[in-house]
Amino acid sequence: MEDKSKTILAVDDNLMILEVLNEILALEGYHVVTLSDGGDIFQIIEDIHPDLILLDVMLADLDGRVICKSIKEYWKTRNIPVILISASHNLEESLNKPGAPDDFIAKPFDIYYLLEKIDKQLAA
Repeated sequence: MEDKSKTILAVDDNLMILEVLNEILALEGYHVVTLSDGGDIFQIIEDIHPDLILLDVMLADLDGRVICKSIKEYWKTRNIPVILISASHNLEESLNKPGAPDDFIAKPFDIYYLLEKIDKQLAA
């Protein structure tokens, strides 16, 4: 197993999804930090300096699209790749707009497809 030594922040209010993401990404050699709500996301980003953020659109307390826009508009975080994940929104058409995520994955997602998207963003 290759040590990719990259940190991924996974934000989802579904604890089962976080658990699965944590296990799979850790097996791939990533350092994974999980967050079940968006409230402290900017503090967490500042603390861990993630190389990529996986962000659910429908969080219990916040809208992931709003968080993504804030990440992309803030000079300290704008270069962190953000992949939005959603079961109910197709964000493909909004990818090239200001404040948009770097990529989008629909739920339920194929693990290999997710890993491909992550590798593509981290290689960019």
